[in-house]
Amino acid sequence: MKIAVPTRDGHVDDHFGHCAYYTIFDVIDGKVVNVSRLASPEGCGCKSGIAPVLKQMGVAVMLAGNMGQGAKNVLEAQRIEVVRGCSGDVEELVGSYLAGNIRDNGEACSHHDCH
Repeated sequence: MKIAVPTRDGHVDDHFGHCAYYTIFDVIDGKVVNVSRLASPEGCGCKSGIAPVLKQMGVAVMLAGNMGQGAKNVLEAQRIEVVRGCSGDVEELVGSYLAGNIRDNGEACSHHDCH
């Protein structure tokens, strides 16, 4: 399984579509076995074309801070589970997620939405 986290300076970027890069965690048997970076394309997350790229890489989960409903819809159309409301150090976040301590907060970013 692969987990993607929108990142800026090692922490969850508060807005998925404006992150500096995505940190990609390869997970086998509940343990991180590799960490890599994927440059973030220009433009808002729902129109950038990043969702099919992440899917092609094998990403199954997106742990994000804030995200508009349009971006969430685009990721879910690629069968990528979206978990919103995440924050903090990306490595600690993924550890907490793998331990079962992270859940989606159910809130969409209200100041940005793609149509």
